[in-house]
Amino acid sequence: MKNLQEITTMQRAWIDLYPETSFNKLNDFIKELKKIKVFLKSGISEAGWYKDAIVYSVYVDLFNNDFSGLESKLDYLANLGVNCLWLLPILDSPMRDAGFDIKDYRKIRPELLKNPNDYHLTEFADFVKKAHEKNINVIFDIALNHTSDEHYWFQESRTSPDSPYRDFYIWNKDTDKYKEARIIFEGIEKSNWEKEGNEYYFHRFFNFQPDLNFRNPDVLLEMSQNMLFWLIKGVDGFRADAIPYLWKEKGTDCENLEKNHTIIRFFRAVLDFVKPNTLLLAEACQKPKTVVKYFGDGDECNAGYHFPLMPQIYKSLAMQNSQPIRHTLSPAVTPGIPESAQWLVFLRCHDELSLEYVYVNEEDRKYIHDNYCKKPEWDFRLGQGISARLAELLDRDEKKIGLAYSIMLTLPGTPVIYYGDEFGKLNDDKYYKKMIKMTGKDDTRFLVRGKIDWKKFEGELKNKESFSSKVFAQLSNQIKTRKNKTTFGRDEIQWLDFKDEKGIVLHEVLAYYRINNKEKILIINNLSEKEISVKLPIIKMPDRDILGQAFNYNKQEKTLFLSGFSYYWIKV
Repeated sequence: MKNLQEITTMQRAWIDLYPETSFNKLNDFIKELKKIKVFLKSGISEAGWYKDAIVYSVYVDLFNNDFSGLESKLDYLANLGVNCLWLLPILDSPMRDAGFDIKDYRKIRPELLKNPNDYHLTEFADFVKKAHEKNINVIFDIALNHTSDEHYWFQESRTSPDSPYRDFYIWNKDTDKYKEARIIFEGIEKSNWEKEGNEYYFHRFFNFQPDLNFRNPDVLLEMSQNMLFWLIKGVDGFRADAIPYLWKEKGTDCENLEKNHTIIRFFRAVLDFVKPNTLLLAEACQKPKTVVKYFGDGDECNAGYHFPLMPQIYKSLAMQNSQPIRHTLSPAVTPGIPESAQWLVFLRCHDELSLEYVYVNEEDRKYIHDNYCKKPEWDFRLGQGISARLAELLDRDEKKIGLAYSIMLTLPGTPVIYYGDEFGKLNDDKYYKKMIKMTGKDDTRFLVRGKIDWKKFEGELKNKESFSSKVFAQLSNQIKTRKNKTTFGRDEIQWLDFKDEKGIVLHEVLAYYRINNKEKILIINNLSEKEISVKLPIIKMPDRDILGQAFNYNKQEKTLFLSGFSYYWIKV
């Protein structure tokens, strides 16, 4: 019955997108899906597995050279508490946009493999199998909106207006089409059109990343085939990059259009048909009210990033006030989502600390930028973002870093750890300068990337007084503790206010219960550097919190003393 529903979804999407095109190509495609389904039957993941995940976001080469190097660190990741690896772009690419410019959707970049000529990708499939043996799922980035200008399709497309691949992309005789579409890389690109011969091709991101034309049904089917190819290799899901921009229409801003959702429903039906519970993760850099539309009625993406929460965490830390976080997670800003859907929450990622107007206002942008853009070279897109690692943003202060992670790991959603942040990795100026030379673009996001020096890190970890060791001790403890509590990923939040002697709410304290039908956990975060005392509504106080921290607690007055930037996770 379920399979019939998925076929119906595909058929309806086809009619909506291509009303004048016959079902012949779609029917042939569905016949192929039935064969793949039989092959994948044994590799189906548990429903909702992504709700209990601790996601670790990593560049394979920058983390540890290649897949062999990453495989050697699987025990490190498992011991850290990671149970899902998000592999940042691994597909074949000229690497002018860190791999989001894909040259071939069915090849891995040769430098990530010990055998660059491993055309059957047995090395990658073996890696996925070993990750699964350690109960670590594997997802990776796939750019659905655009390719590299070195992709075979585009190389053929540019040869002639009569090329069969010409219609895989968007060509026009002038730049008058889609004039309402904003320039996303403002300050880096001057137009969404790039001249090639006598015509122009359309691009929303860098000029070497031509947008695909989803008005062509062959593009929809080819991109579906690309995802199926990797499911056969064992992957558990995909981070769908830049999905708000897939469908373009004249007279619109070409973002979040209704047919965009039709395309996503088609992809989701394809994945659910062959391998139920495959994760389709929306990279939709939009307001929550817009992002939730990419969950549909539980028939589009399984999960999406809560982009606005991230800058508001930084605002709360700078203000030493809980209100920005609480307001962002209120129903007025963050609507409810389908039962099967999930938010992914994060502090840092491979991109800048984004301050786009789609989810901050002008006042927020200025406040956060003024407080956190501490060096001119951290500025990204004329004040629209800040390129800096978590440790740099938080003044290399292990107390602030621990507090920030206490907040992120206990709020509703699935947490994402950006590689190296667990031990306070810093900005990499050397890598940044190297990439400017390679790409010809002054893209400050390269500051937050860079290689891990494992010899140096492991040496610092042995010194319990080192900055890296202090950060790692806190975060690894928090991550492991959180992993063992499904309450954090699946259940409700109930805000709690503490007041001073005069009855005034202590906004410096961010406190809440995480509740399910079996347990209740009280989270208390002191956002200020000063000591604060709070009266706890707890009948019996444990000796320690679930992180193993002892309390400074007055039993008679039921008062807990919070030192500056401290946090507690208390099982009630």
